[in-house]
Amino acid sequence: MAEPITLDDIYARSQTAQAEVNRRATEAQAEAKRAMEELSHLVDNTTRAVDALTTPIGLFIENLVEPSLVGLFREQGIEICETIGQARSQRPGAEMDIGLLAISDDALYVIEVKDRLSSKDVYAFIGKLHRFKQSFPHYADYQIYGAVAGIEIDEGVDRFAYQRGLFVIKQTGDTVIIANNSTFQPTAW
Repeated sequence: MAEPITLDDIYARSQTAQAEVNRRATEAQAEAKRAMEELSHLVDNTTRAVDALTTPIGLFIENLVEPSLVGLFREQGIEICETIGQARSQRPGAEMDIGLLAISDDALYVIEVKDRLSSKDVYAFIGKLHRFKQSFPHYADYQIYGAVAGIEIDEGVDRFAYQRGLFVIKQTGDTVIIANNSTFQPTAW
């Protein structure tokens, strides 16, 4: 006949089971930590690879747009005296990168250049325009206007940007154009 199980036996077995559960939980936590470190490493490598790819593409697109700026704005009745590519502010708390600047006597046109322009890009750019004079205070006396440029523009984003007072620069064939019509009134920031 089997010996009866005592409370001490049950307690000992539960302690053994609990120790096994704790051991497995510790192993699972260690494995999860290793997996997260591996994932983090993979994300970092992917980010570096994407940055290495998109930076040359972005510079290529800016180099496509910049030579056309003077003529494009002249067609709109705006005389551009100077263009600046890759404007960067390092002011603490006001860091900002801008693809292109086009400057007339009293106005400055801040141009965001994307390979594919989305509504998210337009929202982010409008935020930059609101902070622009903080980042570049030497342009405080200028009227600031915005323009977005894209090789590919998501459906409706050109109209979305236009309605927010931004010039829209689009690729057409082997050149770029300002897509805004003659009644367009840009917003000053």
